[in-house]
Amino acid sequence: MSETKSLQEAFQEAPVKLAGHGPRNAAVLQAAFAAVDSGMESDMYGAGAVIEDFQEEMAELLGTEAAVFFPSGTMAQQIALRIWSDRMNLQAVAYHPLCHLEIHEQDGLKELHHLKPLLLADEERLITLEDVKSIAEPIACLLLELPQREIGGQLPEYAELEAIAAYCRVQNIRLHLDGARLLEVLPYYGKTAAEVCSLFDSVYISVYKGIGGIAGAVLAGGRDFTEEAKIWKRRHGGDLISLYPYIIPARYYYRQRAEKMGLYYEQAKDLAAMFNGCHKVSTLPEAPVSNMFHVYFGVDRERLEPLLVRFYEETGVGLTARLKERSGGRCSYEVSIGDLYGTLSQAEIQAAFRRLDELMRQIG
Repeated sequence: MSETKSLQEAFQEAPVKLAGHGPRNAAVLQAAFAAVDSGMESDMYGAGAVIEDFQEEMAELLGTEAAVFFPSGTMAQQIALRIWSDRMNLQAVAYHPLCHLEIHEQDGLKELHHLKPLLLADEERLITLEDVKSIAEPIACLLLELPQREIGGQLPEYAELEAIAAYCRVQNIRLHLDGARLLEVLPYYGKTAAEVCSLFDSVYISVYKGIGGIAGAVLAGGRDFTEEAKIWKRRHGGDLISLYPYIIPARYYYRQRAEKMGLYYEQAKDLAAMFNGCHKVSTLPEAPVSNMFHVYFGVDRERLEPLLVRFYEETGVGLTARLKERSGGRCSYEVSIGDLYGTLSQAEIQAAFRRLDELMRQIG
């Protein structure tokens, strides 16, 4: 084993990776465009068959009147909350402390739209009905993220979700779904996308996470809502002259992978069980509720990285290229199951995890 090889270098060299769909390189585009007629006309500033047909397909999937394709989810969600804020004449909105808008967007919601977020629940748990009932001032909108990515992809039980939606209707609070990974949670809930979305006034989904497209998002809701969203999309500079380089891969991979979410979910549960069977390794949640979960190692990063480099080189199996430091001398990383998991047999995966357990026991 090389003494100087980094975790990222060893991961890149590992012949097999257990998560994701594969490298994000030009092949992703080539596969999507291979079956496209070269004479297909592009969309132009939000109009044209290529964008309109896909938007209609997504609206049908989500059970909404209409849908709008956006170049990013960051843009789509800020616009959704701005629309509800304007309509309710309230600047306050509520969401989880680890919501994407709060921790990854450089305060865009506050700086661009002058909205005031109220943070509900503790960082380590989901928002509950009691949290919503405890809000002490009027709010325009409540945002719920399904699954809650930063705490391992946890989900509320569906009955709790229904209760929150019913309470919001009574209190005249608009309910927005951060459904970046909505398709991935449907197998756990045993619901269709339209059934889940019927609880919400607006919904956003990503087309590059579980779907595996290049970039982009869909914002859906009532037709008056989506027409207003198009105006804000232009204001944000998101109404590009053409978005078809993003739409064609989104459509291609959506049609390939939407029906595989149940398979990814079952594989995630199998993989989490193998991690939990290793010394000083655990997952959050212990039993995944989608295709994603977090893996925690009871060892600090300085000691764990050379162990994982050795593991990659001995087994040919790559787990992650980077680790996140956690409190208590631990570290973690995020797993999202995709097409790559099926490239190894269960016997090969089990053998690799027996070796991981042995190495973890050697480290103490």
